[in-house]
Amino acid sequence: MEIGIDSFAAVLPDPVTGKPPSPTERVANLLEEVEVADRVGLDVFGIGEHHRSEFLDSAPAVILAAAAARTQNIRLTSAVTVLSAADPVRVFQEFATLDLIAKGRAEIIVGRGSFGEAYPLFGFRMEDYDDLFAEKLDLFLKLRETTHPKWRGRFRAPLMGRGVFPRPDQQRLPVWLGVGGTPQSFARAGMLGLPLMVAIIGGSFERFRPLVDLYRDSGLRAGHRPDQLIVGVHAVGFVGETSAKARDALFPGWAHMVETIGRERGWSAPSREQFEAMCGPAGPFLIGDPESVARKILDASVALGGVSRITFQMSSASLETAAMKRSIELLGTEVAPIVRNDRRERRP
Repeated sequence: MEIGIDSFAAVLPDPVTGKPPSPTERVANLLEEVEVADRVGLDVFGIGEHHRSEFLDSAPAVILAAAAARTQNIRLTSAVTVLSAADPVRVFQEFATLDLIAKGRAEIIVGRGSFGEAYPLFGFRMEDYDDLFAEKLDLFLKLRETTHPKWRGRFRAPLMGRGVFPRPDQQRLPVWLGVGGTPQSFARAGMLGLPLMVAIIGGSFERFRPLVDLYRDSGLRAGHRPDQLIVGVHAVGFVGETSAKARDALFPGWAHMVETIGRERGWSAPSREQFEAMCGPAGPFLIGDPESVARKILDASVALGGVSRITFQMSSASLETAAMKRSIELLGTEVAPIVRNDRRERRP
């Protein structure tokens, strides 16, 4: 199983002073985190895409290119690219260029995004949410297969054989489909035979098994091989020397982020009790000491019928710079070996 990290480049206020770090400082710390992840042998580092004041990841390909120049082995991906609100040609060019810089280590996870700010920002209507994504994904996949595509759609000028350059270092740029909890999204990924990245930030891992089964069944019915139907999981996670230290490091930032988003969506204020429950055996958070986190990863894989990649969202602890780097070290040097050496059967 591949193990990695996703970051939203969150800028959080200090719980004591109320002041956030400067954007320059936060980006510098983020690039150091990627370097640590590469050094300790993690498999992948992803950068999200948001267009909000509390995040600095509106241009993930730029951050990933900076990371590519400072790393050697780790794969670099978006997490996710909001393809619905972008020009697929430009996105392809950006990630092809990233792949050249990274010497074949680039990937992309495409999705519709969990926030809506990108749509009006770039002149699109939320009413076209799904149609935009379906059409733009179709074009993006054609760009991956041919340099001179012929294509027509509703939301973009047609392409009639004009070349799209540069081409990536890899023969086929890896494309994952990022999903939340919509059955149609799982089925679409299966029908297209694309690797699936499931964001599980609430509920139990078992709750998502029917949706993962839908993905696999849809893929098999569409004629794709079982080994093409790869499942990854994106989850809130953090590793500490002890479970108590891990939870204490992550909770303040997590509570701030949930409270900020919750005010917009009508959620109740988050509590420490709620957080602790989500860290517990039945919860979706991968937070604790190395052994307990490794055990929960393996249990999650069993619950989902086999997971090929799991990535930790730990941006909520970004103010704890030393703890963040130590968490990444523990993930690579202690958690990953336990998970990779496990021989239990994880497929149905």
